[in-house]
Amino acid sequence: MSIPGLSIIGESINDSVPSTHQLYEEENYAGICELARLQSPRAAYIDVNVGSRSGAFLAQMIQKIQECTDRPLSIDTPDPQMAELGLRAYDNTNGKPLLNSISPLRTEMFSLIQVAAFRPILLISENIVEGEPVACHTAEETYAAAKFMLEKAHEVGIETSDCIFDPGIAPIGTDAEGNAKRLLDALEMMKNDPAFDGFHASVGLSNFTVMLPSRTGSGALVKSPLESAFLTLAMPLGLDYVIGSVKRDYQLLPEDHPAMRCLRDCLAVGGYDSIMRVAEFYQG
Repeated sequence: MSIPGLSIIGESINDSVPSTHQLYEEENYAGICELARLQSPRAAYIDVNVGSRSGAFLAQMIQKIQECTDRPLSIDTPDPQMAELGLRAYDNTNGKPLLNSISPLRTEMFSLIQVAAFRPILLISENIVEGEPVACHTAEETYAAAKFMLEKAHEVGIETSDCIFDPGIAPIGTDAEGNAKRLLDALEMMKNDPAFDGFHASVGLSNFTVMLPSRTGSGALVKSPLESAFLTLAMPLGLDYVIGSVKRDYQLLPEDHPAMRCLRDCLAVGGYDSIMRVAEFYQG
């Protein structure tokens, strides 16, 4: 099942996935291409992350994956040199790639727009404050990072409508610091600011429920109700992309759904009580 207005960036071709790591180690290009084909029916983009391997390897993977899918790709690396090689190898016949990701700590990556056109995923969970890198702990800090990154994007000619902001998402099962509330409040601030008109937002959604049980759904899809609850709250605030699994049954939930009540409780109580509320949800 797909949610209208939500675009999935298929997450499977990532070195952090053990089975994909093994395919890379074996240089099993047929297996990698099969992952691309399996994701293509539901994914708007296919993410490609080769970990710490060389830029030449990334470029080769981009070329091979583009031979077996018509979906545009997300070039996923924090390394500017690797990103450049990936962009040079990319064929934009089926659309501009995403570049995941540029953060306030590596704004030099904006200059890659001179190599090839791309849509940036802009990481706003960190910023530079008084010359020092810091994590964003509040919605206000996250919003400030977003304003900084939007200005930098505009400086190189990237329009707001091509920017996808990633405020970072933490596991809800260990979220004693109120990360989910920070994220949602920051999105609301951006949505209410006319300077952000036309912006997009994304998170690595699988991180939200990492280490928590999944629930069997209909057909081949797997239900993850807390992920769906998060989407129900975040999409009206501007979140319209996720790096996620095409095997998940993402849904918009009614307000009285148990997962919605759980997530709203977590946002309200915070701290250790939030962790206990998630545990209670899965024990029920």
